Amino acid sequence: MNIACPGFDLANLKSLVFKNHINEQIILSMNMLNRSGFKGKAFKMREDAILDATTRTLAAKGFDLMTMDDIAAEVGISKPSLYKHFKSKEDLVAEAMTRLLDGALVQLEAIPATATPIARLKSLLEWALRVRLNGGLPFLPSTSPHVRTMLTRNLRYVTRVVKLHQRLKKIVNQAKEKGELNTGLPDDVILFSFYARTCDPSVEYLQLYSKLDEETIVKHMLQVCFEGMK
Repeated sequence: MNIACPGFDLANLKSLVFKNHINEQIILSMNMLNRSGFKGKAFKMREDAILDATTRTLAAKGFDLMTMDDIAAEVGISKPSLYKHFKSKEDLVAEAMTRLLDGALVQLEAIPATATPIARLKSLLEWALRVRLNGGLPFLPSTSPHVRTMLTRNLRYVTRVVKLHQRLKKIVNQAKEKGELNTGLPDDVILFSFYARTCDPSVEYLQLYSKLDEETIVKHMLQVCFEGMK
């Protein structure tokens, strides 16, 4: 997940989130009950390891080539044990992408309240670029119609997409009010251009073929995004 690059109809997603909000709360409550105590902590640690392996494998192989056998082998567990955590490859990938969005939301909340709106956008993009450079941000929704359709049906993922989009839209409006962004550009043009930077293949090309280190790549990608090629 890139942090977005969804290609979704956000109006329809908001409606879906509203209609299914109670169902998600019920599911979350049941999960909390099932994972309480020592066994629950061990279960969560294994699940985190599974999601870490999934993210790495998705970045390396993509959704179509990734198998449940790949993930079980990398984590060092049996396939039946893997299925105790996730019923299908689709569920596993959706949860991995949801976790990435949660990471983006946590990162956004951690930015100091004193930061300017444009500084908040830069900070979030910097985080996303660093995650990308370390193989932790596969840009599946932007490249696979099947994955995009699958994620649209996943309430947890959809909820995070809408939540992140709304928060970033608010920041964009604040940046416009302060004269930090072009008021002549529609919000969606700014937002989806921002999302596109999180899944820009230039990052991988620079990492593979240039002599630039990670810090320099991040610095110049931020410069191109917010200042252009002046």
